[in-house]
Amino acid sequence: MRIAVVTAGGAGMFCGSCMHDNTLARALLAAGHDVTLIPLYTPIRVDEENVSQRRVFLGGVNVYLAARYRWWNRVPHFLRGWLDGAGVLKLASRWGVSSDARELGALTVALLRGDLPVHREAIDDLVNFLLEGTPPDVVLLSNALLGGLVPVLRQRYPGRIWCLLQGDDIFLQDLVEPWRQQALERLRRLSPLYDGFLTHSAYYRDFMAELLGWPRERGRVVPLSIDLRGHTGVPRNEPGQPFTIGYFARICPEKGLQNLLAGFRLLHARQPHTRLVAAGYLGVRDEQWFEALRRQAADLGDAFEYQGSPAGHEGKVQFLSQLDLFSVPTTYREPKGLSVLEALANGVPVVQPAHGAFPELLERTGGGLLVPPDDPQALAEALEQLLLDNALRKELAHTGQARVRTLCDAGRLAEETVRALQG
Repeated sequence: MRIAVVTAGGAGMFCGSCMHDNTLARALLAAGHDVTLIPLYTPIRVDEENVSQRRVFLGGVNVYLAARYRWWNRVPHFLRGWLDGAGVLKLASRWGVSSDARELGALTVALLRGDLPVHREAIDDLVNFLLEGTPPDVVLLSNALLGGLVPVLRQRYPGRIWCLLQGDDIFLQDLVEPWRQQALERLRRLSPLYDGFLTHSAYYRDFMAELLGWPRERGRVVPLSIDLRGHTGVPRNEPGQPFTIGYFARICPEKGLQNLLAGFRLLHARQPHTRLVAAGYLGVRDEQWFEALRRQAADLGDAFEYQGSPAGHEGKVQFLSQLDLFSVPTTYREPKGLSVLEALANGVPVVQPAHGAFPELLERTGGGLLVPPDDPQALAEALEQLLLDNALRKELAHTGQARVRTLCDAGRLAEETVRALQG
């Protein structure tokens, strides 16, 4: 099967959707399919082999300038085309290209409409690329916010068009008015142009069907999966070492590090031989918030440590190898939960809030406990339960790791995705 996966670069940060798209493309290639992973806006950043095209379409600098300054749409391509180079876009990402929805409302709506001259030129360029030689059987957009491509695709491309929904509502929720409502209205008008939608949980399929106004029968659920290579499950909790709870996700309020700190504080007061370590990407938007959080946690001393963003896949596995328990108690309803699978793949049981995709994920893997969302007391009690019950903790670790390796492997993701796209 020939498949083109269109993904959005994460403006220089490790983006869960980018990493999952790259994992999917690698798995499809390994299964013998002809796959092209096409980045938009900026190059993608992943901690595994990057199989995306070096060329970036709809370069982020030009699409931003076109929406921000309408006169930019009159600048000839030969004067602005160099800004679409992968090297330039990487530098722009390093200098702080924003992915904050609160700053990108007008740009989001403009891209969904796709009618600004620079945007339309870039969309035509991408469609021309897709139609070179033998066109793909399926074009899979990795989020609905890329939907500005679809009207032109429908006019010129004879194949099927699908959309993989991975957290689109989170970005939409952060848009300010009037852009949020305009974006939603545009997405609802675009929805009938797709052949179908993929999600990684029944919860998110049903939620997005209602939000965007399409029948839930048009959605297919494919298993959330990871590439298991390199996830070793190294034994931990050596004698004399503190019992270690870990957080690995983007450092931001939505991911709930503040909830975990509040729960850990209660636990640590009762069980002093404990520590909390956190790791993950910290963006400019959240630096002040995190510094305030660290000041609030100063009295914990060495019991709380932020270890930065791990370097590559090996760094991530090394971080997970020091943990006894794992928790990312999100404040929003998570549509995926990749970090949970990564923890379980390394033999670390989890404690997660009972909302979003987490109930389905833990039912599937059997690797942890669920607690009421935004409840530090309940979180502390669950952490303490697994600290004290060594047998239960080991059982959850063993079950979770075994099921992830049999049910959540990238090969299974490729198989289920192809089956859905052919349906």
